[in-house]
Amino acid sequence: MILASCGSGKVTESSDNPTLERLRSAVSNGCFLYAHEDDLSYGHTWRVSPEEALTDSISRSDVKMVCGDFPAIMGFDLGGIELGNECNLDDVSFAFMKRAAIEHHRRGGIITYSWHPRNPLTGGDAWDTTSSEVVKSILDGGQCHDAFMGWLSNAADFLDGLRDAQGNAIPVIFRPWHEHTGSWFWWGRELCTTEEYTALWKMTYDYLTGERGLSHMVWAYSPGAGNSEEIYMERYPGDDMVDLLGLDCYQYGSDEDFMKTLDDALTYMDRLGEEHGKVTALTEAGFEGITEPHWWTGVLAPVLARHKASYVLTWRNAWNIDTHFYAAWPGSADADDFRAFHDMGSTCFLNDIR
Repeated sequence: MILASCGSGKVTESSDNPTLERLRSAVSNGCFLYAHEDDLSYGHTWRVSPEEALTDSISRSDVKMVCGDFPAIMGFDLGGIELGNECNLDDVSFAFMKRAAIEHHRRGGIITYSWHPRNPLTGGDAWDTTSSEVVKSILDGGQCHDAFMGWLSNAADFLDGLRDAQGNAIPVIFRPWHEHTGSWFWWGRELCTTEEYTALWKMTYDYLTGERGLSHMVWAYSPGAGNSEEIYMERYPGDDMVDLLGLDCYQYGSDEDFMKTLDDALTYMDRLGEEHGKVTALTEAGFEGITEPHWWTGVLAPVLARHKASYVLTWRNAWNIDTHFYAAWPGSADADDFRAFHDMGSTCFLNDIR
């Protein structure tokens, strides 16, 4: 299989880890891939309902409607799979999610999964931080360990079911236990010790790769932004259990503050990537509502141009919240700038990588 580069020439994929090689190829060509969360599942003015899960054409996309091209990478979330639900936490049918991932892979794209599992100790959601005993409770010997291993089994069943027409496993970027340097999830920094967090990662890794044999996954480590290099690496589980160094960074204040925060973090990530032999990525990013009409080419792209992040994933375009969108959509104030972002020589969308 051949990867069309963003610049000149072509790069042959590695048979051992084709997804990582595609990401490295983008960086070596001075490019980064564009990714969007739930892009095929819904947009800011439409959605694929659970009733349409098995009949939808998988052709709608806010990004494609604006710039004529799909994102190179599609993001999805497994929250809810642990309970055996038919839909995830954002009401996306898992049946549709599976079809969409397989179709995006067939088109030549890459898939990434995050996971916001519910709180196994309290019964609350992923943001329930009322107890600091949750991680401890699901480790070996904990009161919720057996139940949580069942949750992991449900996730493994779904990931193992991602197969192409020949029955081959579809590679995915898997990003568990993210933004742990903050404390808004039950696995966050103030909710568990460093030892408990790394034990949680190892338990997850050993089960999915060892016991279940899901060797086709790229494991992404993705703390939140705004921290030091020391805090970024404080709970790093080890080179043998991580393939990609990620970062989640959102704009909440001025353009200048966001650009500095992102620039500072990507600077030490560039260095860490070299030291650990890992590809890096901006695994979540965005500006909710995108009130700056030139945000794509004037804020995001200039920072990424100075660094070696292999891709940037902007968050979802909710259909049911007026201001909750992170990519351009038909009629949005940033649509023209997003088209200019698409046309930059440094950005890779689906047509650039297949």
